[in-house]
Amino acid sequence: MRATPLAVTALAAALLLTACDSGGSSSSAEEREVTQSTKPGEPCKMHNVAMHLGPANSAPAVGDTGNLAVTIINRDAECTVDGLPAAGLDTGDSVGKVPVDKAAKPQKLTLAKDAEVSFTLTYVRGEEGGAKSLAAKTLKTYLPGDTSPRDFPWEYGDVALKSGDVPDASLSGFQQTGD
Repeated sequence: MRATPLAVTALAAALLLTACDSGGSSSSAEEREVTQSTKPGEPCKMHNVAMHLGPANSAPAVGDTGNLAVTIINRDAECTVDGLPAAGLDTGDSVGKVPVDKAAKPQKLTLAKDAEVSFTLTYVRGEEGGAKSLAAKTLKTYLPGDTSPRDFPWEYGDVALKSGDVPDASLSGFQQTGD
């Protein structure tokens, strides 16, 4: 059988399109394909959720306070978020654990498929390269009970240090968003 030029062109285009992949992620959003299914009522795991950063209210100058919303979207069967979020600011050499705000209360939230929950990271801008600043490169976020982080580039400048390697930052508790 002889292929016509139009059929060959269509086949080549189809193969080319299936080989393309958007690859990577932006700093504001990360979508991942669900790789393992969650049984209803189990804890939400990183491999079953999508996460988005923003909106951000960036701290423009040293000493200013900024806020960054982190939204988690369940992409699998119903699951639960039980406790408080966790995050760290990674310099490449060390990770400064972001403390949870003292007013934040642990809670248990049930997330249906496509339901959202969010928390806020509040930070104080540090002096670039300063001895009392953390030159963060990556934000590592964690769900309660899951030790697998989701990493995002940190694009908000150096973060002031409270003491030692503890960033002058805090995390709010989870808040249910959307429907």
